Amino acid sequence: MEVADGTNTSGSISEEQVLQALRGVKDPDLHKDIVTLNMIRDMAICGGIVKFRFVLTTPACPVRDQLKFEAEKAVMGIAGVERVEVQMDAEVPKARGVIDKSEIAGIKHIVAVSSGKGGVGKSTVSVNLAVSLALMGARVGILDTDIYGPNIPIMMGGHDLPSAKGNMIVPPVYHGVKTMSVGLLNPGDKAIVWRGPMLHSAVSQFLRQVEWGELDYLVIDMPPGTGDVQLSLAQMVAVAGAVLVTTPQEVALSDVRKAYSMFEQLHVPVLGIVENMSYFECAHGERYHIFGNGGGEALAERYGVPFLGSVPIAMSIREGGDLGVPVVISQPDSPQAQAFLGVARQVAAQVSIEALKSQKALPVLNMKK
Repeated sequence: MEVADGTNTSGSISEEQVLQALRGVKDPDLHKDIVTLNMIRDMAICGGIVKFRFVLTTPACPVRDQLKFEAEKAVMGIAGVERVEVQMDAEVPKARGVIDKSEIAGIKHIVAVSSGKGGVGKSTVSVNLAVSLALMGARVGILDTDIYGPNIPIMMGGHDLPSAKGNMIVPPVYHGVKTMSVGLLNPGDKAIVWRGPMLHSAVSQFLRQVEWGELDYLVIDMPPGTGDVQLSLAQMVAVAGAVLVTTPQEVALSDVRKAYSMFEQLHVPVLGIVENMSYFECAHGERYHIFGNGGGEALAERYGVPFLGSVPIAMSIREGGDLGVPVVISQPDSPQAQAFLGVARQVAAQVSIEALKSQKALPVLNMKK
């Protein structure tokens, strides 16, 4: 028998008791309890043993271990519970797109990685972000929209010509990531000389005529600046958000401020700012801030967006890009790889937050007459 407060007086443990205890555990990013967020599934209670599946909103959840610990602790606090068995799982929720923008079948979230200028390591961040998400168990693709300077094939180790399936292009897979770039279709040093309308057409084809399949995240490496490709992407599809990449010095920060303004005008959420080449750490552990110190974090604070992390400058990152083996693969335990993995977790968390916002923003239709 249960009394009004959910306390069980019969000696057996009820599902409602367990759910009530779990309502005290809140996701620190989504600011709701894990029961309301529908993270608790498939509960089974056998005597003093409680089992359930804990479904996170992303396999890259930065607070995965914390949430698991708090859930186990909450349930163990119920009288009669002897053991808690939690199966951790993840299902990336699909964002609800803007009504006048069509969706791409199978793709849950599009993440644009952008900067206001070249030379800040935007493609390096894109590649390591995509591969990091894949390593964490997400289904990921990467699209290189830098038509004039397509570096993604080199950085991903891509040398295969994409195959065709009917009128669709089948992207090759590198490091667990489906990869598409004009550099795979036009290998070598032959320059592409296209005007704006051709760029728009190319971006449209890469989005809709590539067989992406089911993806949790499609990471798009944007060209530098604030031009045709950015406008085309924002017009064609609902973008979950943009990751802005900068280096600490003012000349880069100035251009990133323009990029922020552009995405604001295009109504694309800015997921946060990554500061690349933040510092160099010598063999003795001393850090040198070659390009300045703290610029990216200060910019994030100014605009009220998350600071997603700082990535040090290191030879291993450059070598990984040249060899086609990202540092998160070649040296997974290095500080550089751990920095990229941390950025990926923060990006995934912000995408989940934006997805929850988009679902809240949907109008509620009154069907009563």
